[in-house]
Amino acid sequence: MKKLALHWQILLGMAAGVIFALILTNFTWGAEFIGDWIKPFGNIFINALKLIAVPLILASLVKGISDLKDISKLSKMGARTIGIYIFTTVIAVSIGLVLVNIINPGGAITAETQQDLISSYEGDASGVKANADKQRESGPLQALEDIVPENIFAAAGDNANMLQVIFFAIFFGIGLILIPEKTAKPVKDFFDGFNEVILKMIDIIMLAAPYGVFALLAALVVESPSTDLFAALAMYGVTVLLGLALMIGFYILLVWITTKNKPSFFINGIAPAQLLAFSTSSSAATLPVTMERVEEHMGVSREVSSFVLPIGATINMDGTSLYQAVAAVFIAQAFGMDLSVGAQLGIIATATLASIGSAAVPGAGMVMLVIVLAQAGIPEAGLALIFAVDRPLDMCRTTVNVTGDAAVALMVAKSVDKMGPPNVKEWDSDYHPDNNAEENQTEEKNKEKV
Repeated sequence: MKKLALHWQILLGMAAGVIFALILTNFTWGAEFIGDWIKPFGNIFINALKLIAVPLILASLVKGISDLKDISKLSKMGARTIGIYIFTTVIAVSIGLVLVNIINPGGAITAETQQDLISSYEGDASGVKANADKQRESGPLQALEDIVPENIFAAAGDNANMLQVIFFAIFFGIGLILIPEKTAKPVKDFFDGFNEVILKMIDIIMLAAPYGVFALLAALVVESPSTDLFAALAMYGVTVLLGLALMIGFYILLVWITTKNKPSFFINGIAPAQLLAFSTSSSAATLPVTMERVEEHMGVSREVSSFVLPIGATINMDGTSLYQAVAAVFIAQAFGMDLSVGAQLGIIATATLASIGSAAVPGAGMVMLVIVLAQAGIPEAGLALIFAVDRPLDMCRTTVNVTGDAAVALMVAKSVDKMGPPNVKEWDSDYHPDNNAEENQTEEKNKEKV
């Protein structure tokens, strides 16, 4: 296993988990055994990744911003980052709308199947609707108000408050830039060291990745809904998956055009993060690995990755936005509704804005979908139609979200001239370019003298 690349190890773990679960489902005690003795290891793996998500964002953002030494550079990078994220989200929603109108998956839903789905999942739908109603009843500036935490420790105690942690880290980093360099140095040195420790923890956790995804996939197989419901929603799933595949192709094309790197460079670099996103359904849990892959395997400067990727994990939900567009029109089709062009343009605007407020955790997209449905006048009870396949599609759309974050990081890094050669480190490596810059320069001078 150690000789295989990480993405191959993860793939083997996923395949082994599925096969193991399929074998054990033939026994009456199989599902209970997996739930009691296998699934907890998958949960431990996800918890370990979530454990370091907030410290990573805090340390890397403070370090990255303070290293800029100029607020104008921060505003320049921020404007490009937000602009590209909004652009890719609009493209994602548009792709979803085009595909769902062409394929028309809702036309295949019979009235009998519709009632079966609604009766099976109306309980889940009502819970999501209640959460969405609470969010929709807030004022128009509630999202802006929620960005500023009243207590950073309370904000850091919940991964759903990622945007508040990002706000504090950016604010803190700006403060470091504005005070005298001599006064700021001890604080910068602390965060530099803190950041290195977190990155090393990521390396250690990733040693367990193949076993973690084995447990996660095994649990998913035994907890899946009935195959009859999957068959009824096959066309809907195909439409979403086709849209997500087109989005990944779009990212590869953007990276190829802007950075001049071959598609294989980007695909091989981001593959482990994609597989982890697929297994965990959480952009936040995958963030540490995404940062490690973008920095070490694709050569993006840490000051860019530490700014672009945490923001992307919070506001860039291209896969989720595409799914919301497809799901909204699919539900309308299932209820025999004909959406006008204006209603579908409204879906583009609402899905784009809703994706910014969507938490980087499993299932958050479903809550935001209620807001999209309400805007378009689509019955929210139809939410129950798509619950059966939401979990596997959530895994796929999270993969696209993470891929989009990495692609934007490469594009921003190239635009601000912050891309270099890859610098891959082993998990037990002590080498780091920042820590050894002077030593490397001395070696180069000695070579020149010789």
